[in-house]
Amino acid sequence: MSYQRIDRISEEVRREVDAIVREQLHDPRVKGTFSITRADVTRDLRYAKVYVSVLEDADRAPLMSALKKAAGFVRHELGRRMIIRYAPEILFEADHNIEYGVHIATVLKQVQSEVEPDEQTE
Repeated sequence: MSYQRIDRISEEVRREVDAIVREQLHDPRVKGTFSITRADVTRDLRYAKVYVSVLEDADRAPLMSALKKAAGFVRHELGRRMIIRYAPEILFEADHNIEYGVHIATVLKQVQSEVEPDEQTE
């Protein structure tokens, strides 16, 4: 099985899981600003690790708890929507890339502000 096929299936899983979570999950903990950033499907199509990015820190723990609890429902709906032999088992993971990017931007601004006053005195 080629990597291109796995990449296409992973993207389709990401889109479908996003639609299922937003349209069909009626858990009050699924709220706030979140994004399903990517899905990594294993080569045997048995597991899909789905990464979720959450804007507010206070919303992260309840949202992840709700998603992990609803993983069976999401898998069932995914199997109905996609034409694949096996619906992969869904494993939700928190994606911290946005936070990491904000941290790096903050550090770069601090370094830049420390360097600029020294250049002005010369």
